[in-house]
Amino acid sequence: MKIIVSNRSGTPIYEQIKEQIKAAIFIGELQEDDILPSIRQLARDLKVSVITTTRAYSDLEQEGFIVNVQGKGCYVLPRNKELAIENAWHKIEEGLSSAITAARADDIAKEEIIQRLDLLWEVGNE
Repeated sequence: MKIIVSNRSGTPIYEQIKEQIKAAIFIGELQEDDILPSIRQLARDLKVSVITTTRAYSDLEQEGFIVNVQGKGCYVLPRNKELAIENAWHKIEEGLSSAITAARADDIAKEEIIQRLDLLWEVGNE
């Protein structure tokens, strides 16, 4: 797993780390019981504060993605189907929001968007 952070992003670094680890779990790059790099090692690798990586791991643990086993490290928990579905809906809503914004900017009717969505859905099922 490779994590890339940007100081120029408007997203806090701990959030960038957290989202990239979550994405790796959702796509199967990280599997149940995989061990994550230690908080200190990840901070060193990314050249960020230990506080930053601690926050990312803490958030991931609170959200049910990892567990911190004292003295042994952080491990990926079994994938929660409800969390996976929630994540998918979040991505869908972001994409649809972008599409709606673009459509409104060019006065494209809602019905035309729905027709295009139906067409794309059918093409994807072939």
